[in-house]
Amino acid sequence: MWLDDTVSRPTQYSFGRARRDSGGWFHWLLVLVMLGVLGWIIWDYSRVAPASRAAALAAPPERPLPSPPPLPPVPGDGTMSTNGGKTPPRVAISSNLYTLIPRPEPTPEPGFKFIIPPTPTNASQPVTTITPITPTNLIHSTKALLEAQIALARRGISPGSIDGKAGSQTRAALLSFQRQENLPPTGVLDEATKARLAVEGPLFTTYVLKAEDLTRLQPLGTTWLSKSQQSRLDYENALELVAEKFHAHPAYIRQLNPTIDWHDVPAGTELKVPNVVPPVAREKAAYIRILLSQRQLEVYNSRSNLLAQFPCSIAKQVEKRPVGELHITRAAPNPTYLFNPEIFPESEEAQQLNRKLTLQPGPNNPVGTVWIGLDRPGYGIHGTPRPEDVGRTESHGCFRLANWNAELLLKLVRVGTPVFVEP
Repeated sequence: MWLDDTVSRPTQYSFGRARRDSGGWFHWLLVLVMLGVLGWIIWDYSRVAPASRAAALAAPPERPLPSPPPLPPVPGDGTMSTNGGKTPPRVAISSNLYTLIPRPEPTPEPGFKFIIPPTPTNASQPVTTITPITPTNLIHSTKALLEAQIALARRGISPGSIDGKAGSQTRAALLSFQRQENLPPTGVLDEATKARLAVEGPLFTTYVLKAEDLTRLQPLGTTWLSKSQQSRLDYENALELVAEKFHAHPAYIRQLNPTIDWHDVPAGTELKVPNVVPPVAREKAAYIRILLSQRQLEVYNSRSNLLAQFPCSIAKQVEKRPVGELHITRAAPNPTYLFNPEIFPESEEAQQLNRKLTLQPGPNNPVGTVWIGLDRPGYGIHGTPRPEDVGRTESHGCFRLANWNAELLLKLVRVGTPVFVEP
């Protein structure tokens, strides 16, 4: 057994070595085949033009955009399902849900012109080119600004209370006028705008205070109760009367008449005032827009041309600003005012009264000389006892205009005129 074992081992060893020698030749043959294939690939690739290879490398493969996530159901009216719930209506969804973000444009150099598209709220407004403003084409003089304010007021584009200053309401009026005239909409008085707003005749006129003016003057009660006991809420003094009559700020009337004692002005006194001519309402409004963010009220005809524009005050509390479409239900001059203490929770007197009061007409009535009711209870467009504060103070919910602007609006509207209140 031992001998057989010893003899059989070399035989087994030789056989194993022979198998490994045979496998080595096979491996060498496989390597040669692979080298041949690699050489053929290199030779074939060398035939491709260098430009083609560069283009192929420069163009990465296109990757499809991921599918958009499913949209949630759209709230709103729907059809009733069999289980009593509502099935939201089908809506058309645009497949173009992804947009490429463009690279930022370089900062423009001086003299570069921007093309501003027309605002979506005025479809008839043309595309306008804005010219950069330079100090050389701006007008800063009080006389030029006064002339522009008078010309704008005559057109029904109110700059607010006339004062010869370039305030925010004057800038808003200039901007609307420039858009009307296809001028660069800068909102400032430049040479081109000044030329279009030239006033024929003198900028000032003389007003002689009449006896009937003085008979209107009366002290104004300081409480709601005392005001409700007056037969009329008229002007308190001659300064208030003259300033409102000529659409001016009381401080500007004082400036024009520095020697006048406004506490004791006799009939026959000559006063220097702006030469304001009230605009004529030649056609009725087709609709009204109230721009809450700009505190402006705009009146348009059926061709979407601007008929008038006025600064307005809006509600102090955002939830009291009625955004959407309203309609005029009533339009009346010289209204009475029903005082409701519930509307004035901040007034200690109102809470103590705990009852409604009726206040008589007059320019110092809380709603001024005009009431234009809207189809939302308690809401309307109206005048104010303090025209110089319009657009700078906030109301309890209504839209407040200067009395002279409210009186012009009254001539432009009718019952049923739509009013679009925009944020």
